[in-house]
Amino acid sequence: MKKKKVEKKEIAISVKDLHIRYRSLKKFSIKKSLLKMKTGRIEIFEALRGVSFDVEKGKIIGIVGKNGSGKSTLLRSIAGIFSPDDGGIDLHGNTVSLLSIGVGFQPALTGYENIFLSGMLLGFSEEEVRAKLQDIIDFSELGKFIYSPVKTYSSGMYSKLAFAITAILETDIMLIDEVLSVGDIQFKAKSYAKMKELISDTNRTVVIVSHSISTLRELCDTILWLHEGKIKMIGDVDEVLDKYQEFMTDDALKKEEAKKREEEQVTKAIKEQVKKNA
Repeated sequence: MKKKKVEKKEIAISVKDLHIRYRSLKKFSIKKSLLKMKTGRIEIFEALRGVSFDVEKGKIIGIVGKNGSGKSTLLRSIAGIFSPDDGGIDLHGNTVSLLSIGVGFQPALTGYENIFLSGMLLGFSEEEVRAKLQDIIDFSELGKFIYSPVKTYSSGMYSKLAFAITAILETDIMLIDEVLSVGDIQFKAKSYAKMKELISDTNRTVVIVSHSISTLRELCDTILWLHEGKIKMIGDVDEVLDKYQEFMTDDALKKEEAKKREEEQVTKAIKEQVKKNA
């Protein structure tokens, strides 16, 4: 009996035993450091601790986790902004773009100039960017503000330009960090529709970080749950998101109970002090 031939799946992103560490000063005082010729103690924070996973070409993976779990750090690592301290990332020759507020623009340059800068950083030639220039400007809806420095933009304007560049200058891999939640209602609807159009391309791989459970349920094929820099769960969208929501609800209740106990202790201490002073 012949074995059925299994089609080999093409991998777009490979993350292997990824570690990212931040270094920060425990205490910071320039005056004291100069007088005592000492520096503050350096503290190492490991944002990602041995993260490994693969993403198949054309798949849409969502990343969830509470604040500080390493979601944005992971996205920036895949984009090449952060270098691994250990482990590695292989994009298998694919081009990649990161859609995130506060990343990629030079504040002193105009929006117009940043279009060319961003495009060339993504690997496009000046001619390729120029061919898509008017489409980017039109989609951004910035009008005359496209010729103003980006540092004068509101977060909504920044988001519109960032989204327009990434949406029109299409790359093989798109990394999206909460950008769909920014902007006015009309632009949010337009960008959401454009995003659905882009990710419907079976050759495009998408990684989305979002706190919107409904968005992730609708768009994603797989969910990766990060917790304290490690993968807590990865797999079926509904299964992982249901477990995550349950965890977050329990965590919120525990925090509320801890806050209530602390308030009760403070109230008790105040009463005892008042009674003592009476």
